[in-house]
Formats: sequence, C-alpha cells, structure tokens
Amino acid sequence: MPRYIIDECALRRNLEILKGVSDRTGVKILLAQKAFSCAAVYPLCAKYLAGTTASSLFEAKHGHDMFGGETHVFAPAFAPEEIDELLGLVDHIVFNSPRQVALYGEKARGCGVSAGLRVNPEVSVATTAAYDPCRPGSRLGVTRAAIDAQPAGARLAEMIDGLHFHCLCEQGVEELKKVLAGFEERFGDILSDMKWVNMGGGHHITRCGYDVDGLVELLDGFRARHPNLEVYLEPGEAVALDSGTLEARILEIQPSGANGVANAILDASAACHMPDVIEMPYTPRVTGAVTVSPGCAAAQPFTYSFGGPTCLAGDVIGTYSFDHPLAEGDVVVFEDMAIYSMVKNNTFNGVNLPQIALRREDGTIETLRSFGYDDFACRLG
Repeated sequence: MPRYIIDECALRRNLEILKGVSDRTGVKILLAQKAFSCAAVYPLCAKYLAGTTASSLFEAKHGHDMFGGETHVFAPAFAPEEIDELLGLVDHIVFNSPRQVALYGEKARGCGVSAGLRVNPEVSVATTAAYDPCRPGSRLGVTRAAIDAQPAGARLAEMIDGLHFHCLCEQGVEELKKVLAGFEERFGDILSDMKWVNMGGGHHITRCGYDVDGLVELLDGFRARHPNLEVYLEPGEAVALDSGTLEARILEIQPSGANGVANAILDASAACHMPDVIEMPYTPRVTGAVTVSPGCAAAQPFTYSFGGPTCLAGDVIGTYSFDHPLAEGDVVVFEDMAIYSMVKNNTFNGVNLPQIALRREDGTIETLRSFGYDDFACRLG
C-alpha cells in the first residue's frame, strides 16, 4: 500500500521561517488548510502560527476544533443553511461580493465576527490561467469599478472591517510588490476605514532562495503607510513545502515500446493520490531519479514512464531515468507530497487511499491513518 509520510523536522523548519517573518514584522500568519491539513501536527503548527483559514464549513470546523487560535473563512458564496453554524466557529469571515456582505455582514458582526470583502486588484502575476484569480472574468474578488457601481458602494466601508486579496501562486516578493502596488492604487482610499488587510496565500516563503528579508522590508513599508491595520498572510504550501513524501511500489514493468521507454505501473496514482500532477500540471520529483522532459534525452541509462493502477489512460505521473534498473516490488519515493495531496485525493476506480504516516524528529515513523473498503463505499450512497 502506498503511504504519505510527513516529516516533522522539515515541517518545523518551515514553521520557524514563518514565525521569524511574523516576529520581525508583527504580521499574523495563518495556515491555509486547503493546501495542507493534518490534525496530528496541528499542535506543532499552533506553536508558530496564529490560526487557520478555511474555504468551507467543514474546513472551518476542522481548524476551529483541531488547531485553535484564529479561524478565518472565505468562500465565493456562502450557503444560507450553513451560515449560522459557520458564524459560531470563525473569528473572520470574508465575503466575495457586496451582495454577500449585504446578506450576511450585519449578522456576522452581531455574532462578534469580523467581516471582510475579497477584492480583485486586477494585477495578474500567476503564470497558469487556472490559478490566476485576476484573469478577465474571474469569479474571485470584486473590482473597484464593481464596488463603485453598487448603489451602496460608498457605504461599503461602513459595512466591513477588512479587505482580502489573493493573487499569488508559488511566487515571491517581486510579484507581491506588483500586486500590492495595484491594491493600494485601487483601494488605498478605503484602507483608513479598515481594521485589517489579508494578503492571501501563494507566498513561497519557505522555498530555497526566497527573499525573506525583502518580504520583511515590503511588509514593514506597508505597515508604516497604514499603521491602523492588522496584516495577515495565509500561506498553505509554504507551511508544508518539501515536508512530505509519497512512497509507492512498482507492481509491474512493461518492456520498452517504440519510444524506448518502459512503463512502470505503480500502486500510487496521479489521478487519485496526487491530482495536481494532472490538474496543474507538473511532474513531481522522485528521489534518486532525473526527470525526463518531453522531447529531451534521458540523462541516465534506465528510463521508465511511471503510471498509476487506474484505467484512466492519462494516469501518468512522469518519465524518469535512473542509473540502475528497477524491478517489480521496488519502492519509489515522490518528493514534496504533503501539499495538495492528502487534501485532494480520491478513490476513483476503487483505488485505496495511501496510509498517512508521520516521521517524528527522533526518526521513528508513526502510522496516523490507514484506509480500506469502508472509506470507499461510504461515499457512494
């Protein structure tokens, strides 16, 4: 059976970097659960982070119950039958439109929940259209023109406590600088009436080579210009970047075809266990292997195309070359598999979910969760 392994040492390293940014700037940093969610390590994360963000009732409940600290929620729209329960869980709620503010803002404030609005600074920096919330026609965030066109647009600042924007995707300080300039240009006149600003996620703060000092300087400058504002960041990937792996076993190796590449069928699936490989798309790193890009020659003599056990023709993880031949029963290790894997996996074709394990700082490995037929069947009615 495949298994995800979360590495406690690597996770703590990331958390220490994030806590350093928070300590140096006074900015509060939250865990975006959409990228990484594991209650077993929440007590560790809570020592370094101010709380969690959520995009649904269930995520909010998970963060509130398992993590503690502040609980924030944003969704493109909130279901009326869930709003009362949600407001009993969260400290901040971010609405996606003036209409949602009008529907639920007063109720939120009456419950002691700080209400905010997600805005669109109209600065596209994401390199993949599917991950660009500022692309034309985006459903995420409201533009300044749309606010001004509202009959109550001038009063909107009286109905909310903060503004939220999220424009980055695995990006650095230079991209944030561009977004922040656009945000202040379009919404700067409102900021004096606000209590907080949330700069969203996508900040790759813990990536090797990230300009942490540049981020601190940028945040300090923003806070100096707007001393009345509490500032939040909500990275997801940066919390668990490079802090987990996915171990998979080779079930069968098919002889090389016309392309000279053998197919290795694994018990782990791109479609089921690492969906971003297909959705983003990208090719994950494999320990001890060199990734072979399409149309390029292999760097090492033994080359394999890794595919999953499902019947989906496109369930292909990538092509890799090794300095030694692989065999059935060998275990291969996919790197950086803590993020957008456990939170997005599925049981398509009845393929079982990987175990979830934790490598403690003393090197011992603890199995946190195993799955079976019931986890598949209970979702099917």
